Amino acid sequence: MTTAPRVELYDTTLRDGTQGLGIALTVVDKINIARLLDDLGFDYIEGGYPLSNPKDVAFFEEARRLEWKHAKVCAFGMTRRKGIAPEDDPGMNALVSAGAPVITIVGKTWDLHVDEVLRVDREENLAMIEDSIGFCAGHPQVEQVFYDAEHFFDGYKANPDYALQTLDAAVRGGATRLVLCDTNGGSLPGEVTEIVHAVNEHIASSPRPQAPSLAIHVHNDGGLAVANSLAAVQAGCVQVQGTINGIGERCGNVDLITIAANLALKYKLDVLRPGAVGRLTELSRFVYEATGTAPVPNQPYVSDGAFAHKGGMHVHAVQRIAHSYEHVPPESIGNQRHILVSELSGASNIAAELGEKFGIAGDKATQRKVLERVQDLENAGYQFEHAKASYELLVYEVLGKRPAVWDLDHYRCVISRHDGNPAGTEATVKLMVNGRVEHNVAEGDGPVNALDGALRACLRPHYPRIDELHLADYQVRVVNPSAESAARVRVTITFAVRSDDSDRETRLFTTVGVDENIIDASWRALADAIQYHLIETNATVQSSTR
Repeated sequence: MTTAPRVELYDTTLRDGTQGLGIALTVVDKINIARLLDDLGFDYIEGGYPLSNPKDVAFFEEARRLEWKHAKVCAFGMTRRKGIAPEDDPGMNALVSAGAPVITIVGKTWDLHVDEVLRVDREENLAMIEDSIGFCAGHPQVEQVFYDAEHFFDGYKANPDYALQTLDAAVRGGATRLVLCDTNGGSLPGEVTEIVHAVNEHIASSPRPQAPSLAIHVHNDGGLAVANSLAAVQAGCVQVQGTINGIGERCGNVDLITIAANLALKYKLDVLRPGAVGRLTELSRFVYEATGTAPVPNQPYVSDGAFAHKGGMHVHAVQRIAHSYEHVPPESIGNQRHILVSELSGASNIAAELGEKFGIAGDKATQRKVLERVQDLENAGYQFEHAKASYELLVYEVLGKRPAVWDLDHYRCVISRHDGNPAGTEATVKLMVNGRVEHNVAEGDGPVNALDGALRACLRPHYPRIDELHLADYQVRVVNPSAESAARVRVTITFAVRSDDSDRETRLFTTVGVDENIIDASWRALADAIQYHLIETNATVQSSTR
């Protein structure tokens, strides 16, 4: 049996990724991400630059105390400064003191940077590369030294002889990987293939005991980071450097999620640990959560949209033959299929999404009624693609089966502000619940918070399970901006349900409300959310039998 070649994955989310707009990680975040990367079988995890900030120093201190299953932690740094011996350079000493088994040294390979940015003699730049790598490689705790050839592709295109000389200097110093960097992210796949082949030929023709392997590190400024990385692997690179979800400076680095999935599922190459590809969706969402960034809705493989089907013809086909509109099974990377319901849907979408739950899988007439109702509401500004809870309540209504959880008499919000003091909000809610009038007042940080408090105070004696709901997200979108300040707005609210004492989120659901009045749009989404939760947990049935 032939073993598939191994392609190493080198993750720099914790260093290069944090240079992206709005990205920040605590030491705990970095450790948690690193532990998950290690668990999945990433080969190298770059922790940061030990001299740049206390947070990176703290990360390496913690990393030394941990046991790693598979990954090797890497410290990143620059070459020695000009005119200074490596042992006298604070950056060099910080790198070897970090205690990481792998050190990655970045050096200048484009003569433009050597002459105009670094402003050193070209021979001195070569000496800086060789000396720095040799100094790190000479320490017994350092197992490998990688050379990041910054701006290599631009440098090679401008002056191939000098770009190759920088690689030779790294080899003389003892580099075990030569990392070809497309730092500006503007190279094309054909150029990458041609240049990687040329570098391999150069290395093969140079006499040395053991030639180092090549790696690729590209940015996405031309939108070709994945294509360029795959081209480099096909041309002979054994390692891909990048970040989870492609975060990073400017347009980001190559997305290692997409790279791992393509290498494993399309090229049938050995990446990660056995079974880890099926956890890529988990990894992607973990990093989005840690970085506090919103998931890219159409990110390949792992996004909610990657296997989302909206057009009626598409849904009909997928229900019969999944691969007719899916290039890989969604479960192969830990994702799942989503059948979207919108004005573009057909009856197939209705049947596929909720036909079994509501017993309408074969009821074409009811499916058509639901679809017509969806189309009418979307024309008014609603959107149900990400508000499945509101969509299910709509189906209950069409079927005449939506329980009357309460009857609203009225609600009222009063916002008051006195000079020099924060604005205060007071909400009043009056309901008829199970034949009893409930009338409560609550204060809040804003109208939605105050309304939520007053509504819960009315409902809690009848439906104690409302305390399982915790706000996870609140978003407002203008539906018809041409109406300016009188425009209709769409409010979506996401709640997390925590059903035990551990504070662990067990599930999420979203509702939507639309109105010219942002408070009433919020009330509709809030009321729908509470009613949906009570219906789904059978709390309304339990209440009526008490």
